[in-house]
Amino acid sequence: MLIVPERLIADLVSPADAFAAIEACFAAMARGEAYNFPVIREALGGGRQYGFKSGLDRAAGRLGVKAGGYFPGNAAKGLTNHQSTVFLFDPETGLPLAMVGGNLLTALRTAAASALSIDRLARADAKVLGMIGAGHQAGFQLRAAARARAFERVVAWNLHPEMLPKLGAIAAELGLPFEAVSLDRLGAEADVIVTITSSDRFSLADAQVRPGTHLACMGTDTVGKQEVEPALLARATLFTDEVAQSVSIGEAQHAVKAGLVAAKRITPLGDVLIGAHPGRREAGEITLYDGTGVGLQDLAVAAVALTRATERGVALSADL
Repeated sequence: MLIVPERLIADLVSPADAFAAIEACFAAMARGEAYNFPVIREALGGGRQYGFKSGLDRAAGRLGVKAGGYFPGNAAKGLTNHQSTVFLFDPETGLPLAMVGGNLLTALRTAAASALSIDRLARADAKVLGMIGAGHQAGFQLRAAARARAFERVVAWNLHPEMLPKLGAIAAELGLPFEAVSLDRLGAEADVIVTITSSDRFSLADAQVRPGTHLACMGTDTVGKQEVEPALLARATLFTDEVAQSVSIGEAQHAVKAGLVAAKRITPLGDVLIGAHPGRREAGEITLYDGTGVGLQDLAVAAVALTRATERGVALSADL
């Protein structure tokens, strides 16, 4: 079995690599060539979450699982709050092929999915990016969004505003003017809104979002989490990575429970990629991507890391 340590990932997988891998992954899902297994998520107490996301991509010959979760006390220890590892197996024999560090890969694949939704669903003339959330993942989201559209400025809000300067510094690196604003202003000015929080109650209200906005809701991946008011989903055209996860652990879970949205109203983003759905139909349409994060995403980017590490001779070997 090969091992690709976390410390090598940054030199092996670029944001562009992640974007291409996620695009191919979603297309394979839409064609029925790949599918995810049921997610296992457990609360460990103290805000800690641990679980497993797994799947099989028959077209790519890829089988595996990501094990990991959220440990909010890690930051104080100098560690990333999100900790994960991806395990790849031979789909024919079940033999383990590789263990791949999954922390940076998770951030890259999450940002890539958001950027893919912006690329395919946001208005072509989108100029203002709105960011809700300023944690570790927010920087990846901002950089990925800036690659998907030629934004002219960024407006942002965070529950803890003292965290916003760090996000502003990233915007400055990208040459984008940055301003901390109220949620009312953010909704009134942003053409694209990315939400990336870990909240259990919504921040953005339905009335704060204007027609023509594209939203990428990327923080809700567990029962109980919530970023936007359910009524917003009722008037938006909805897309997701996987419908089953969207209605059970994604942003749509609350609208579904309230009877505002039915699962059949939610379209996999992969359908847009393969031409089975037109995506945005008109300029005034509100589109919303519910990014729950699926196991196949993790396998896709881990496979890139493994291929690069093998080609460069930097993968470690271990006998089982």
